[in-house]
Amino acid sequence: MSLSIGLVVHASRRGVFEEAVEPVSGVSLKWVTYGHERDIRPHVQSLVDGHALDGLLVGAVPYRACRDVLPRTLPVAVTRNSALDLALALGQAQARGWQAVPVSIDTFDHEVVCEVTESLHLDRTRVTCLPYADDQSVDEICAFHRRSLHDGDGYVITARTAVLRQSRGDLRVLNGSPTPSSIRSELRELLLRIRSERAGAAGFAAGVFCVSRHGCPGDPERSRMDLLHLLRATPELTDAWIENRGRRGVVVLGRRTLFERLSRDWLVAPVLDRAQESLNVPVSAGFGVGSSARTSVVLAERAAVRAESENRPCGYLMEDSGLVLGPIGPGGLGGPGGPGGRSAGQWTGPPTARPHREQGDRMRELARTVGLSPATLSRLAAIEHDVAGRAVTPSELADAMAVTDPSGRRLVRKLHAHGLVTSEGWAQTHRKGRPTGLYRLAIVAALTGSADGHALETV
Repeated sequence: MSLSIGLVVHASRRGVFEEAVEPVSGVSLKWVTYGHERDIRPHVQSLVDGHALDGLLVGAVPYRACRDVLPRTLPVAVTRNSALDLALALGQAQARGWQAVPVSIDTFDHEVVCEVTESLHLDRTRVTCLPYADDQSVDEICAFHRRSLHDGDGYVITARTAVLRQSRGDLRVLNGSPTPSSIRSELRELLLRIRSERAGAAGFAAGVFCVSRHGCPGDPERSRMDLLHLLRATPELTDAWIENRGRRGVVVLGRRTLFERLSRDWLVAPVLDRAQESLNVPVSAGFGVGSSARTSVVLAERAAVRAESENRPCGYLMEDSGLVLGPIGPGGLGGPGGPGGRSAGQWTGPPTARPHREQGDRMRELARTVGLSPATLSRLAAIEHDVAGRAVTPSELADAMAVTDPSGRRLVRKLHAHGLVTSEGWAQTHRKGRPTGLYRLAIVAALTGSADGHALETV
């Protein structure tokens, strides 16, 4: 079954995008072609209202113009200018007989410009760069280029169609927009992400329910048998496979959607309340979502151990993406004095679980937008906590993530493009060699809406 993908492109770039997507199979394309930025938002609104889209491929400028009308759950890929695009533009200058420098570049990130100019052994002092920012106007970008090339020598590399058009009268200008291969790579990554998410939603999940080691009034094995019968009588688990799991535990295996219904989208676990009320048995639950039934059970067992450490009836969810949600409350059958009433200070469920659910949704939303996995974003949030506000270099970030330096630089560029890092200047880490950029992570604030938020945990 083909996926319906929307593409938002400037009229002058339509041919490039058509060349890029032509070899890609299994997609049905819905085009939005615009001539002026003011046309983007209403055209995209019509596209979203008129079609059931599976994903959207869009450039940075149109994304800024239309992101408020996009459904929160719609997977989006934003095309970015790569090192290859810049190198090809510099090659075009050489083919025209132009001197390689001076050159004034917009839209490309500092790290991309440094990487390419160093590889080509260009004089970095004669290369100026204005990275993309949402609040840049065309007039401001053109003014930057004129200041950079005030002596009349040199040329401009721009990825902005409007800048290209406006600067041609008095400056030599080359187009540095993404090439067909870069666009095709972004599209294929988007398709892979969509299919992966759908496979995960339709895949297996597991639940491990454990009678508490402490507070169980009778024989734990007898309590476990009572819990087994209770779970088999639970309507939401009619289609699940349920069996004993050790002396105190019961394992449940089924589709992920089954457990989402049971937990009301991972907000509460009312079955824990029913066990407490009808069996007088405190129960902890672990839920696991993995690529296979076996992996799901392993994750569920780890989550159950974590839930038991809370010393109160609750649950935890662990996904093989690295995401952890919890504690998930028992559902709250009533406050003090109500049915199943609790005394003041006892567990009440949803109020504690809801912030974790919202943060998990935000994690997935950010991951979709940036083009990273939730596990990677979660790990970066943990690194931000570890560095305690200190600015880091791409190399330091690469070491912390256990990836290569080029991968670290690409990661920084992705984060910077979405406001998840801020540039803090430059550092000379070695006596010889070029300076390296310093960046301050801002992922936790994006996840929590405040600078003092707490990162999600990772397994």
